[in-house]
Amino acid sequence: MKKASELDPLAPRPSLDFSKGVRGKYFKRMQQGTNIVLIAPDLLDTFPDSEAVNDALRSLKKIATRSAKPAQRQRKTASAAR
Repeated sequence: MKKASELDPLAPRPSLDFSKGVRGKYFKRMQQGTNIVLIAPDLLDTFPDSEAVNDALRSLKKIATRSAKPAQRQRKTASAAR
């Protein structure tokens, strides 16, 4: 058996058969994009699946939206009005 360094990287590999492959099969799915987030091990019991994470983030978003103060407009000074 040849070592990995002795194998020709350009030689065809008989175990790989692309004759039934479909070009661009997952192209649209990849264009839509994916967001992969790794959950810390200590949070796995709180967030066992993606639905639990999504629910928590939606709740946090609602709280943040309600508690956010609208930006105050700066008042014009008498010298700026002239």
